[in-house]
Amino acid sequence: MHDIRFIREDPAAFDAGLKKRNLVPLAAELLEIDKRRRAAISESEGAQAKRKALSRQIGMAKGKGEPAEALMAEVAALEENLKKGEALAAELDAELVRRLEVLPNLPFDEVPEGTDETGNVEIRRVGSQRNFSFTPKDHVALGEATGEMDFATAAKISGSRFVVLRKHLARMERAIAQLMLDLHTSEEGGYTEINPPLLVRDDAAYGVGQLPRFAEDMFHTDNGYWLIPTAELPLTNLVRESVLEEKDLPLRFTAFTPCFRSEAGAAGKDTRGMIRQHQFPKVELVSIATPEQSAAEHERMTGRAEEVLRNLGLPFRTIVLCGGDMGPAARKTFDIEVWLPGQNAYREISSCSNCGEFQARRMAARYRPKEGKGTRFVHTLNGSALAVGRTLIAILENYQNEDGSVTVPEALRPYMGGLAVIPGPAAHK
Repeated sequence: MHDIRFIREDPAAFDAGLKKRNLVPLAAELLEIDKRRRAAISESEGAQAKRKALSRQIGMAKGKGEPAEALMAEVAALEENLKKGEALAAELDAELVRRLEVLPNLPFDEVPEGTDETGNVEIRRVGSQRNFSFTPKDHVALGEATGEMDFATAAKISGSRFVVLRKHLARMERAIAQLMLDLHTSEEGGYTEINPPLLVRDDAAYGVGQLPRFAEDMFHTDNGYWLIPTAELPLTNLVRESVLEEKDLPLRFTAFTPCFRSEAGAAGKDTRGMIRQHQFPKVELVSIATPEQSAAEHERMTGRAEEVLRNLGLPFRTIVLCGGDMGPAARKTFDIEVWLPGQNAYREISSCSNCGEFQARRMAARYRPKEGKGTRFVHTLNGSALAVGRTLIAILENYQNEDGSVTVPEALRPYMGGLAVIPGPAAHK
């Protein structure tokens, strides 16, 4: 949510931020609504003050035995005007909120210009793409050949964009998540593991900016709950309606959860395999920081996500998103893309965003500075570290062998009972 005071003080900067989002200038329209709202509030306050003064005069007149009918008639007229003024002020306030709550966050100055993914800028590339002596298969061909990745049965149970994983692949998915959690909750990682609710109320979804903008992308129960599209939602809301102490910041949370997305805006996109599903597991990172800490915390979070890929020996690249390609709540986003030989392309496996105070305003999440008076809004950050299913895909495709078997990365073997190779199709006949 945007602060109308900032728009009043610097409408040009607000419109410049919207332009970076490829949106038209809106400051003048919003300020006109704000001007009318403030005028209605001022008139109502003036009417209230006058009513109080007249009420005192009525009391004094009655105390002296003097007639007060004219004063009482004036109060009655004021009462009617006051109700109209208060109703207008409330209507304009609601209109302003409706306009502001659907607007995206303003990008930081250093965020690149651009309208779509073509405007993103690569920062670094890590690891070497493997030179195969055979034509590498994609994860669908590898998984279905052994029967351990089953889309057909999942479709019978739940429909498209679901999968059943069996035996080694089911264990590998669990092993990947455990490795990630161990890395993030280590002394070096510094994150506190949380097991959050998977069902949330409207207020929680509104707090991180999922509502009202992305209602169609989420699953809603018939008794009023939303299934979480990412653990960012419950983790960030851990500090909603709170006043924290600066000495306790930053707070760092991590969680491994299933995530649920209707993918309403992705019709026909990535329909093959496990890339884009309605239900998928993910390890999420969330940080709650002061404004002064948030830039460094953003870099640190991205580094923790990269560390998982380094441990698994997977080649990747990190990019900074342009203004036109960022999620609405973000002020700056780093995406990490892992190399998938089966697609001959880098694909997103993590997105780490600094949301500034955008979500904190919606959640009423503040902190008390060590020095000075009052409170300030915290900064919130979130990142995938990582999408577990896509990590599984990357391992299958990068570590595949010609016979369809898959070598288990060294870092995962302790979590898989020492297993070094997932057998290929021949072992399943």
